[in-house]
Formats: sequence, structure tokens, C-alpha cells
Amino acid sequence: MAGAVVGLLVGLLGFALVVQLKSNATDPELAAARPEDLVRILSDLEAREDRLRQEIAELESVQRQLASGAQGQQAALEEARRRADELGILAGTLPAEGSGLVVAFEPGSTKPVKASAILDAVQELRGAGAEAMQISGASGTPVRIVASTAFTNVDGDLMVGGQRLGAPFTLTVIGDPQTMETALNIPGGVVESVEKDGGTVTVQRPGQVAVTALHRQPDLRYAQPAS
Repeated sequence: MAGAVVGLLVGLLGFALVVQLKSNATDPELAAARPEDLVRILSDLEAREDRLRQEIAELESVQRQLASGAQGQQAALEEARRRADELGILAGTLPAEGSGLVVAFEPGSTKPVKASAILDAVQELRGAGAEAMQISGASGTPVRIVASTAFTNVDGDLMVGGQRLGAPFTLTVIGDPQTMETALNIPGGVVESVEKDGGTVTVQRPGQVAVTALHRQPDLRYAQPAS
């Protein structure tokens, strides 16, 4: 049964990859896109394709292990634990460490760093394969960044997920350093946008980074697992 489920997941991932590539290849809006936008779109697509192919390979490996008889039960248990850890990292409920970047945003003398610039950076990093992120400031508690995290400006500060942070701001992000740094520095991208407002963006590769801020999941009142 577990092997069949894994096989189904492999098929779905493969189908999603083909659909994504074909839909983007025939999108009429691409004909009117700027060259720098096309570079960013291509970079994002390549990163997503690589992640999907890696996921397919991992699922196929798990399928072979589950079909190997006596080792199947242990393999299934280990896979369940691994998936639980991955989901905890993606949901922001578990700390994480790994290779990545530290990205510092320094405001200019007259203009603050825009919340939209930070959000653009987060989206670019996600598109480039970022797996875990947190943001900190000169004041305030670091905030784990998840799918629902909102960014707004408040009197030169930044409100992130209900937490007020003072400038300058620092993003700590786990993922492939080269791919993520390239995404941030594309023409017309985040770095250029902040510099136009008189600010600076500094990207560092310290090797291993740690994302320790945790996102508190709200208590569910109505939703229950479907049977």
C-alpha cells in the first residue's frame, strides 16, 4: 500500500513538472516581458525543475526500499519521520540549519527600506529554492517567515507578522547560496530597487547558517482531520 502511494506521488510530481514547463512555454504574456524579467522567470523555472526532479528521485528511492520486503516497515517509519521534520521546517515550527545566506538591508539617509522590497526579496529567495527564513532587526524579536507572514512599514520600522522590527534588517535564509544570490542580483531586482532609494543590500555567505525563530501555529477550533 505504501509503495503504491509513493508511486502515485512520483507520477503526480512528474505530471506537474511537464504541465508547468508546457504552460510557461506557451504563455502569451512572455512575449511582452522585459529581458530582465525573462532572466528571472527562467532562473525560477530551472530551480523549480531541479527541485521537482530531486523530489521524484527521492520518492523513487523510497518506493524501492518499501518494496524490498523486511526493510519496508523500517524504511516507511524513517520516511515518515523525515517528512514530519521537513513539514515542521516548512511550517516554521522547527529550527533549521544548513548552507545559506545572510542578507542585510540598510536604509538610506532619507528613505526607509520599503516593506515591499523585503517581500520581493522573500519571494525571489523562495523562487530560488529557499527552504527556511527568518528576519531580525536592530530592535525587536526575530521573526520566522512562513507563507502567511505579512510585511508593512510603520514610521520607518518594519512590522512583520505582528512583530515590530527596527532598521537595519537582516534576512537569514537556508538554501543554495549561489542560486539565491543570483536571484537577488538580477537586473531590476531587489538589490537595484533598494539602491535606487539610497539604501544598500549586503549579501554574505557564511557557510552554515541557523534559523532559530519559530512560528507559533494557531490552535484549531473547527478544522479536524478528514477520515
